[in-house]
Amino acid sequence: MLVTEHGGVPTPAFMPVGTQAAVKGLDAEDLERLGARMAIMNTYHLWLRPGAEVVAAHGGLQGFSRFRGAVFTDSGGFQAFSLAERVVLREEGVEFSSHLDGRRLLLSPEEAMRVQGLLGSDVAMQLDVCPPGGAPRAEVEAAVARTTRWAERCLAAAKPGQAVFGIVQGGVDVELRLAHVEALAKLPFAGLALGGFSVGEPNELMHRTLVEVAPKLDPERPRYLMGVGTPSDLVRGIRAGIDIFDCVIPTRNARNGQAFTRTGRISIRNARYREDSAPLEAECRCPTCAGGYSRAYLRHLQIAHEMTAARLLTLHNVAFYVELVTAARRAIERGAYDEWAKARLSELESRDSDEAFGG
Repeated sequence: MLVTEHGGVPTPAFMPVGTQAAVKGLDAEDLERLGARMAIMNTYHLWLRPGAEVVAAHGGLQGFSRFRGAVFTDSGGFQAFSLAERVVLREEGVEFSSHLDGRRLLLSPEEAMRVQGLLGSDVAMQLDVCPPGGAPRAEVEAAVARTTRWAERCLAAAKPGQAVFGIVQGGVDVELRLAHVEALAKLPFAGLALGGFSVGEPNELMHRTLVEVAPKLDPERPRYLMGVGTPSDLVRGIRAGIDIFDCVIPTRNARNGQAFTRTGRISIRNARYREDSAPLEAECRCPTCAGGYSRAYLRHLQIAHEMTAARLLTLHNVAFYVELVTAARRAIERGAYDEWAKARLSELESRDSDEAFGG
């Protein structure tokens, strides 16, 4: 159980991604109706627009977005990776060229914590350095060392009372990862996260590293796997001891016309659904399936480029992810997780390559 000022969150838990203080296609009431007790929002993007001071003036992220659950904020470290062509990394911090207007801005560890303090998130993430998959060992070592130095600066600059999580880096090098786990475990973080996965490395290597590293995280603190992943990834991550996940896959894939089900992924644009009167999943209780929306109708909306398609598919996909971690938690509580995980992975990966999950 993750305890926050905005309620307890049973773990394992999945956080929908609300980069701009909104999960694309959904509002706060949707998230609560779907059972999402937490969400993650983005420091870098909200720093640029509308500005942390504007959010603070409206009661922080919960007041601004009207989402009453727990909120995490990413620090902006991942944006230094994803916007690499606009970034200069210095010991002082990350110098960005704004993707909005080209302004040069410095996001230091101290600024990242100041902004997250104004945003008022329940959990702030330290500013870290995320090396790309396949980076040379020397580059990964440098990222680990700088992330540790920035961790200390973030803790020193944190808003009193705001929980801060540290971020373990090291790529798929188990030795570096374990050394970083040991270094960050000595610092007074409220929780520890594994960052720098799903950034270009082979999925098999990620899983292999995760199995070695995740069990070494302090079991007395929440363990968070950042930016991962498919339903199969979540099942495997929970087996390794992960408590918290976030990923854009359920919302991004919905906008691309893809829906998740127990036995694989449906690409709703496929001609086979043109006259299909069935819901996306027969036993699903999400608003889309329980509301009687057929695959044929959803395909029509997607082909016609209607915004409603993305909304209805997003409702289903987020509900699917929330239900997946809820089912995992029930299996853990009855002491049957390994058996449950084996069965779920078999279901998820049983379809042919046209509509099966990766991983």
